[in-house]
Amino acid sequence: MGLTIQATALRQVFNRRTIFSQISFTVGERSALLIAGRNGSGKSTLVKILCGVLTPTAGTVTIDGDGARDQFARKARIGLVAPYLQVYEEFSALENLHLSMTLRGYRSDETANRAMLDRVALDPKRQDPVRGFSSGMKQRLKYAMALVHRPAVLVLDEPMSNLDAEGAAIVRSVMDDQRREGILIVATNDRTDIERWDTEVNLNDQR
Repeated sequence: MGLTIQATALRQVFNRRTIFSQISFTVGERSALLIAGRNGSGKSTLVKILCGVLTPTAGTVTIDGDGARDQFARKARIGLVAPYLQVYEEFSALENLHLSMTLRGYRSDETANRAMLDRVALDPKRQDPVRGFSSGMKQRLKYAMALVHRPAVLVLDEPMSNLDAEGAAIVRSVMDDQRREGILIVATNDRTDIERWDTEVNLNDQR
């Protein structure tokens, strides 16, 4: 049986305000899910629920039959890139990848880490403190940290944030590869951020 993510009747309420309700979908292996909606529609909230960072007010998320019981196992299978995630600025790019692998419970391999930094055009800066990186370089480092453990599911929240044309081209290549090999989830208010998707959840007016 291939990898699947199934969301059933998801509902989220903050301070008595319903963010969204009755969100259900299934996305399978080698496919892409687009989460669309204007700012404030709940895209990031839904992303956090799918990643196991936030518990929904109601409903369930199942990844390949694991249910919601083993949150660590779920997070180990997911790579997340989002504007609200931080990198460790006092560390080098290589140290950030090493820490990312260690925190997920994987063995860190410098050759693999360097290969991933090369993929996002950061290997020449691998020993430099991240505090000196531009915002676009930090965004590309987030991609390296999300991809280095070869996640089955890649979740991108506003994937083109802070990226120039070179960075955007790298991300499009990453998305194409993920869609061919696993599951890609993209949350954005700009549909041009993703070229192709198989399933869409539109959060506009979902109350």
